[in-house]
Amino acid sequence: MTGAVAVADAPLSAASRLMRLRRIDLIGALVTLATLLGAVVWAFPLYWGLVTTFKPETEIVQPGVQLWPRDFTFENYANVLTQTKIGLWYLNSLITSGAVTIIVVAMAASAGYAISQLQFPGRRFFWAMILASFMVPIPALIVNHFVLMSQFGWVNTLQGVVAPQLIAPVTVIIYKQFFDQMPKDFREAAKMDGANEFQLLFRIYLPMNWGVTTALAIITFIAAWNLFLWPFLAVSSEEKLNVAVGITQVHDAFGVQYGRDLAVAMLAALPVAVVYLLFQRRVTQAIMLSAGIKG
Repeated sequence: MTGAVAVADAPLSAASRLMRLRRIDLIGALVTLATLLGAVVWAFPLYWGLVTTFKPETEIVQPGVQLWPRDFTFENYANVLTQTKIGLWYLNSLITSGAVTIIVVAMAASAGYAISQLQFPGRRFFWAMILASFMVPIPALIVNHFVLMSQFGWVNTLQGVVAPQLIAPVTVIIYKQFFDQMPKDFREAAKMDGANEFQLLFRIYLPMNWGVTTALAIITFIAAWNLFLWPFLAVSSEEKLNVAVGITQVHDAFGVQYGRDLAVAMLAALPVAVVYLLFQRRVTQAIMLSAGIKG
């Protein structure tokens, strides 16, 4: 009798599992559909801006919604490339962003290694200062930065744009955490072989953390490239502007030209978009590392 009940219950349990699976599949389909709709809503302004750059100005100002240009043209991009100094702005951004990235990563790795692995007077004080500086928002220091750059004679110079961006305590904190996790056996073995501290840092500790270094370098470069407020305040000469500030100087005596303004914005965002697409995993890793520190 018991066997008969078990046989009768088997189809019921199989049917309930099937219904549960169908319910899960339905929920997954709904979540996927909602995600796709959200992606379309998020991406549509980007698509609209990109498509608008290939329209003539007369078509842009016409009423109605046109998802594709009737008269496809590169006139807006040609205007930007020939009538503005975007090439010089690109060069300035590359110089300042590259310098900030190299110096910040080098300083952060060295400081993180020293605080993590070396014993010296004032070590706890310096670590406390780094943690405290992490809590201070950079925009709150804008006035101090401007006064210092003015005293150094660096206002309206590229080094004046670079110097205040070198304050990056989060990178020091991330490096210290990773260096703290390194096995002590590596350090002791290298010291027995006669390695000095610089060799330990550049031949052992950094090579074992290249993923972290690459992620931090990419996210630092992107942040420096997109920075607007400080370069806008520190530089007044058009020849010294970076691309984020330079695109705001593209104007016309005859009014707003939407196609040209969107074209220069697309060109300004292109390097960051390319870097993100090429190093998407590293950028995500850097964001997660920074979020972990802030949490």
